[in-house]
Amino acid sequence: MQTFIFGHRNPDTDSVASSIALSYLLNEEGENTIPKVIGHLNLETKFVLNYFKIKSPDYLNDTKVRIKDIKFNKKAWIKEDNSIASAFNYMQKQNLTAIPVVDEKKILKGLVSLKEIAKYLISGNKEMVDTSYDNIVNSLEGIGLLQFDQEIEGNLLVASYQAKTLYDEVKLSSDDIVIVGDRYKVLDYAIQSNVKLIVLTGNHELPKRLFKKAEKNKINVIYSKYDTINTVNKVILSNKIKYININTKPVTVNGKDYRTDFIGLANKTGHTNYPVINSKGECLGLLKVTSADNYVKQKVILVDHNGLEQSAIGIEEALITQIIDHHNLSSIGTNIPISFRSKPVGATSTIIYEMFTERKIAIPKDIAGLMLSAILSDTLVLKSPTTTEDDVIAVSKLAKIAKVDIEKYSYEMFKAASSIKGVGARDLINQDFKSYSVGNHQLGISQVMTMDIKEIEDNMDEYIEKLNELKMGNYVCVVLFITDIYKNGSYVIYNTEAEDIIKEAFNLKKVYEGVYIDNLVSRKIQMLPSLLEEIEKRV
Repeated sequence: MQTFIFGHRNPDTDSVASSIALSYLLNEEGENTIPKVIGHLNLETKFVLNYFKIKSPDYLNDTKVRIKDIKFNKKAWIKEDNSIASAFNYMQKQNLTAIPVVDEKKILKGLVSLKEIAKYLISGNKEMVDTSYDNIVNSLEGIGLLQFDQEIEGNLLVASYQAKTLYDEVKLSSDDIVIVGDRYKVLDYAIQSNVKLIVLTGNHELPKRLFKKAEKNKINVIYSKYDTINTVNKVILSNKIKYININTKPVTVNGKDYRTDFIGLANKTGHTNYPVINSKGECLGLLKVTSADNYVKQKVILVDHNGLEQSAIGIEEALITQIIDHHNLSSIGTNIPISFRSKPVGATSTIIYEMFTERKIAIPKDIAGLMLSAILSDTLVLKSPTTTEDDVIAVSKLAKIAKVDIEKYSYEMFKAASSIKGVGARDLINQDFKSYSVGNHQLGISQVMTMDIKEIEDNMDEYIEKLNELKMGNYVCVVLFITDIYKNGSYVIYNTEAEDIIKEAFNLKKVYEGVYIDNLVSRKIQMLPSLLEEIEKRV
């Protein structure tokens, strides 16, 4: 099973680079991993991926358990032209009480149950046969002696009459299927009458003379090892399953449906069996309610985060095997011991770089460029107070591998990232928005890197309005920090009610929307701790 690797919901360059680089590293060691993203890429990350010619990871909507992850019976279906006997035998073998019926293209046509088979055997039409020659042979476990037709349709007649009575009172034709033992006069009459099929019971052989006559008249003949009554029952069971009373509109589930939704559906409908289909209507098998707890969780590795509120939807239903992060410990828990690697460095990519060196795996030029970009982004070109000596070493080594001039490249990267022209207030706030728990409340922090503060100042009222809308949720405070890395400080916009929190948190004599705070650049060790400390005093 493949393991998905992804960062937080509003992926930044470090989150995406760490996913791609770690996936490459683990795959080199023989694992089967795929990098994913669980949010839209920002301009900076798009620039970086394009610069190093690396395909963006595919989007992962959630990690919830789906029907396809449940161990349902993937072979439980029968073609509508198969016999009742074959359906019954399969259901008995697989311990099923119902089975989906499909056409030649595996399109679901309905659901047939053991109950309906029993009703057919008790009250169904026993005189009509409409099936295939092969179905009859298989149902009888018999021997096909002569075959001239693939499809066999006709009235079932047991030749229990005396020969004279049969001649005088029963007019046989090509619409008849005759079941008979070693009654050669009756056999001769049936062959002369050009019946559709003769079933010879008790393993009695057809005399050579009658064989030649039947062959000449193109009469289908099958040998049955059973006595007359058992032969009749098995011929009846050779009828095509589609002629039973089939539920043509059963409640179905799609392989992509969520398991949690299925549980709700099952509780509502009270059914036992549910055909599983795909978007084309093709049947994939049968899901029994009793199988709902037998499923395989999606294996995942988390990078650059370890909090439920920042991770994929349904992360609690996934199997987390590793976490690699450089943030404070948060709310994610696991049911089994996992590999958890955390280090107080400027970027998760610094940790990934160290894993490459520890395991002596060569770093390709493009992967080195990705990790370099991530560290430069998260440490604001090594100017952030979060920067460590490990980050400085990693940047130096990775720049050489990637053959990048750090100063020139970082300017291009931040210039590409700083453009906010045409980006609406809501979208800009959501670009890198993170939520943090404060008791029973939430703190929301968004950080944007830009050199174009005027674009925001000109639309200040709109930004305040959007922050106030966010506050309407369970937030105590919602703040947007606009960081100018070349001025080495941030402008602060906040929801209206948070003015006192901002003033006290950052020890400001005067506070107003868009206030500039020098040397405030790190969300992790400057913005977040100051706000948390102040809010905790109030809630």
